[in-house]
Amino acid sequence: MAASHIFRIMFVNQGKVYEVYARNVDHGELFGFIEVEDLVFGERSSVVLDPSEERIKSEFAGVKRTFLPLHSVLRIDEVKKQGVSKITTLEGGANVAQFPMPMYSPPTGEKK
Repeated sequence: MAASHIFRIMFVNQGKVYEVYARNVDHGELFGFIEVEDLVFGERSSVVLDPSEERIKSEFAGVKRTFLPLHSVLRIDEVKKQGVSKITTLEGGANVAQFPMPMYSPPTGEKK
């Protein structure tokens, strides 16, 4: 995989939608998790700072790679250009919760 690839990962965490950018995304070593490595954030060279990006940047400060549960990932896109990382509230209100689902269905009994 070329180093020029950038991935936008959107996932749900504690009722909020996180949008982060990373250079590497893989199925990972842990079953049921997506491995996100080399997180990319905007440069601090601009005069105007985005508070939402600063918040997510401080949350992932010092993180080399993170493992996201497969059921929390909304989408992964390969993009040409990096955007702004952000945290937004999940639409639908606080009364909506995700129903837990098994990762796979256990095999049923053998048919004879």
